[in-house]
Amino acid sequence: MKTVLTIAGSDCSGGAGIQADLKTMAAMGCYGMSVITAVTVQNTCGVKAVYPMDAHVVREQFDAVVSDIYPDAIKIGMLCNEEIIEVVSAGLEKIRQKGEKGPWIVLDPVLVSTSGKALLKPEAKKVLEERLLPLMDLVTPNLSEMQELSQRQIKKKSQREEAALWLATKYHCGVLVKGGHGKEYGASQAEDLLVDGKEKKTIWISAPFIDNPNTHGTGCTLSSAIACELAKGCSMAESVKNGKEYLTGAIAAGLNLGKGNGPLNHIYNV
Repeated sequence: MKTVLTIAGSDCSGGAGIQADLKTMAAMGCYGMSVITAVTVQNTCGVKAVYPMDAHVVREQFDAVVSDIYPDAIKIGMLCNEEIIEVVSAGLEKIRQKGEKGPWIVLDPVLVSTSGKALLKPEAKKVLEERLLPLMDLVTPNLSEMQELSQRQIKKKSQREEAALWLATKYHCGVLVKGGHGKEYGASQAEDLLVDGKEKKTIWISAPFIDNPNTHGTGCTLSSAIACELAKGCSMAESVKNGKEYLTGAIAAGLNLGKGNGPLNHIYNV
C-alpha cells in the first residue's frame, strides 16, 4: 500500500482540510497520515475561527511520521503563517538533501478565500515563494491564487497559459490551474490547465460543470487524489486526469448535508 502524508488544517465539519484528505486517500486505496497545522472552527456556513498550531508542534509531527512511515507522496494545504511555512520547508529540504527516491510533493496554495480575502500575510507569502515553492513537484492554484502568485490579471485562456508557464519555469515544477470557478470568467465548462514541470507542455482538461452547489473541500480533495495517483507511479498528466475523475464523481454523487456549502461524497466509489 502506498503512503501519503497530508500537511494541512483540521476542518471539524469534515468536508475539507485533513478530514477530506484522509477520506480521499482511503477511497483512492492509499494509507493516509497527517500533520495538523491549524484547528479551524467551521461548518458548511463558513469559517468562524482559525487557531494555528505552534511551529514546533508541526515540526515534531512531521519528524515523527517521516522517521517511521516514509511517505510516497506529500500533499500540503493550509500553512497559516511564516513560522509554520519555515518548519515545513526545512523538513522537506532535509528529505530532498538525502537524495532518497520521492516523495512527490503537491501544494494546494491556500492564498485567497472564495470571497477574495487574502489568507496569508505578505511576509508569509514571501516565505512560501522563497522557501516552499522551489521544493514542489506540482502546485494546484485556482484562478484567484494564480493571479496572486503571478501578480497579473487572468481572464483569457491565453493569459492563463502564460501565467502557468511563467510559474512552472520559475520554480521548475508542474502547475495545475484549476477552472472550477471559471463561470465567473464566462467559461461554459470547467477547464483545468496543466503545465508539465519538465517539458513545459500545456494540457487542457475539460469537464462539464455539475449542477451541485455543495462543493466544500474540492481543492483539498483534488490535490490529495492527485498525490495518491503520483504515489502509485502514474505520470503527472495521468494523475491529474484520474484525480479530476474522482473529484467529478464525488461532486456528482449529490451529497446534501448542512445548511450552507456542503461537503462532497468522498466514498461514492467505495
